[in-house]
Amino acid sequence: MDLDCQDSLADRDFNYNTDGYEGEGAEDGKSQDGSETLPYIDESPTMSPQLCAPQGPDGEAVSPTPPEGLPPGVRAGDIEKGLEMKKLVLSGFLASEEIYINQLEALLLPMRPLKATATTSQPVLTIQQVDTIFYKIQDIFEIHKEFYDALLPSIQQWDENVTVGHLFQKLASQLGVYKAFVDNYKEALETAEKCSHANSQFQKISEVSPNTHLPDNSDSWSPSFLPTALLYKPIDRVTRSTLVLHDLLKHTPKDHPDFPLLQNALRISQNFLSSINEEIDPRRTAVTTPKGEARQLVKDGFLVEVSESSRKVRHVFLFTDLLLCAKMKKTAVGRHQQYECKWYIPLADLTFQTLDDSDSCHSVQVLPEHEIEEMKIKISALKNEIQKEKKGPKGQSRVERLRKKMNEQESWLLLHSPTIPFCIHNKHGKSYLFLLSSDYERSEWRESIQKLQKKDLQSCVLSSVELQVLTSSCFKLRTVHNIPVTSNKDDEETPGLYGFLHVIVHSAQGFRDSANLYCTLEVDSFGYFVSKAKTRVFRDTTEPQWNEEFEIELEGSQYLRILCYEKCYDKSMLNKDDNEIVDKIMGKGQVQLDPQTVQSKNWHMDIIEMNGIKVEFSMKFTSRDLSLKRTPSKKQSGVFGVKINVVTKRERSKVPYIVRQCIEEVEKRGIDEVGIYRISGVATDIQALKTAFDTNTKDILVMLSDMDINAIAGTLKLYFRELPEPLLTDRLYPAFMEGIALSDPAAKENCMMHLLRSLPEPNLMTFLTLLEHLKRVAEKEPINKMSLHNLGTVFGPTLLRPSESESTKGQHITSASDIWSHDVMAQVQVLLYYLQHSPISFAELKRNTLYFSTDV
Repeated sequence: MDLDCQDSLADRDFNYNTDGYEGEGAEDGKSQDGSETLPYIDESPTMSPQLCAPQGPDGEAVSPTPPEGLPPGVRAGDIEKGLEMKKLVLSGFLASEEIYINQLEALLLPMRPLKATATTSQPVLTIQQVDTIFYKIQDIFEIHKEFYDALLPSIQQWDENVTVGHLFQKLASQLGVYKAFVDNYKEALETAEKCSHANSQFQKISEVSPNTHLPDNSDSWSPSFLPTALLYKPIDRVTRSTLVLHDLLKHTPKDHPDFPLLQNALRISQNFLSSINEEIDPRRTAVTTPKGEARQLVKDGFLVEVSESSRKVRHVFLFTDLLLCAKMKKTAVGRHQQYECKWYIPLADLTFQTLDDSDSCHSVQVLPEHEIEEMKIKISALKNEIQKEKKGPKGQSRVERLRKKMNEQESWLLLHSPTIPFCIHNKHGKSYLFLLSSDYERSEWRESIQKLQKKDLQSCVLSSVELQVLTSSCFKLRTVHNIPVTSNKDDEETPGLYGFLHVIVHSAQGFRDSANLYCTLEVDSFGYFVSKAKTRVFRDTTEPQWNEEFEIELEGSQYLRILCYEKCYDKSMLNKDDNEIVDKIMGKGQVQLDPQTVQSKNWHMDIIEMNGIKVEFSMKFTSRDLSLKRTPSKKQSGVFGVKINVVTKRERSKVPYIVRQCIEEVEKRGIDEVGIYRISGVATDIQALKTAFDTNTKDILVMLSDMDINAIAGTLKLYFRELPEPLLTDRLYPAFMEGIALSDPAAKENCMMHLLRSLPEPNLMTFLTLLEHLKRVAEKEPINKMSLHNLGTVFGPTLLRPSESESTKGQHITSASDIWSHDVMAQVQVLLYYLQHSPISFAELKRNTLYFSTDV
């Protein structure tokens, strides 16, 4: 539940018995200036009365009014113990369905007489005009009448086992009719308005208040029974149905047969709402300036601004005619929070710039990636501590202290992690630089601004009074209330997924012209989105068939984003700045990583629709517990899953052939590759290489030279991950953990070198070969962005993590957030110690006798 939920609902009067299960702002579908606009469809579950109860005058939560027939005074806490709350939600929704069906009847009532007069010598409207104004209303009426008739007996004969999810699923599956209605909505309103001006009889129809009730003898039609404002009701209804589904799921046990049905209905409805919202203006709120103009909020969010060479978190508000950058003012305890305007730019004067275009949009200092990774480790360790303290007897005060510390660290991460520049310029003044963590986010802001700029906008200068009115309105109008950090989330909210998401990007269609196309995949992690994988470029096509599989590590992730790009091969258009992506975004979309759906063992296929393009993909999830297991191969031959000494003895080599060949190929053509060893290779390519090495294919060298370099890097990582015991051995693992924890440098040096000498020879030779290779990769950090710390993070757990039989002896991973447990941090530190050490030669190790000689 959003902690600011009560703020956002303070002015709303929710009641299940009210017209259409709705809140403030849905009265007449008109903007502040009185013009009809397409209402924004709100996808947020926080508008639900059951997710956030309104407050009474004394600050106590007020329960929603129970529908007739249900016991008054039932407390929400008592109801949640059983399924009674579900019945309450359904009863209220049924009552609102009845009102909605009556409203649809009010719309349909004049349709037949208008059609009948259309063929006479004195028509009120033409047949075409009638069809346009009443488009799909009859179909929507029939869908909801059927739904109402089926739902009513379920509530009348209520018991614990009643399922209604199939009814909501059927309702959701018919949303295509609503899509057709929405596509025609603007034309319907314009036609009604034109006819109203041209025909006085029709004008009487359209001027009636939307709250007019039909008389009992509604068979006798009079032109005064078509309130045109009722036309927005079908659009608004989809949102209300979605809110109800959120509530029903909240009060349905996960093992109830209704749960998966309701979940599927919600997924279909949310996807529908998302696709609609991409196509319409989200004019959900407005503020009137002293001159009486309507200025509406289109988008807002927290962005990092580079101001005077330092980073600041700002709340940015995009209105229909200007962009306003604000910061939260410090206020006395008990006083309402307020915003202070830092600057604003009229959209008529706003242009976008790349970093090279302007000196004022200078580059900014970026922190080394290992500092970012270290902070993630600290945050994850704090999360673990908080979970443990919650289970303790007197942990509450300590939990609050830990939460405060975590909030500080997460805020630091949010401030320092973004690197993608978003530079905007006032053509009559200054330039401003924001840093974003995702190209998806930058594209969203850019598109929203450009869409508004297509309208005939006038430049404006706000007086100090106007600016004050606008800035103070931001607090009420904002849609994003908190910076996206874990500590701002409620305990009941899903913590996200930890483990590995396997994604196959199959194909895409819907492109008008042939192009060079590729996709990137992003997931959220620690409050912001990170790019994790990239498909090959499919050249000169309208129907790319990638069929590429990726393994993406999830760190508390809740969403997967897919962006589709057209590759730019014109070198003259390439921007010099490393972070500026000049390839054109053709489409973008995201899906929620629902634990119930992705955690099944089977692949889950889905389609993301983006700007008319459809990308087909499949995904499945492997929890961290399962991915950590080392299981020996049952086959006698091959190299994967076979002990390293068996492989080297068979090959009569000191270092396995697979390790030597992969290292050689990476150094030949992958050492300058950005994110080498961090960016996922295509899983099907990795499997092909694995099979080739296992079967000792003669064509292996040809395959390596033709294969994508990330797949070769991925094959090397997979080889070490699938060893039946880690390269640095199970036996020595406790000693490595103790050695890295030593604080005296000399003692640590003696211990760590002694441990290397204690390794079996094939393990030691292989480790030293890999170590020198990783150092050579890190030398190219300015180009490939892979520091020693990055490489330590990638390879540390792979080379040290104990095999399953060993890990079960100690403390096994018990929760998802144990991803960065103390052990994993230590594994990274062990490898980093050797990476940062001066060159270590096998001969010297064996020759030198160090003082530290305790048996291991």
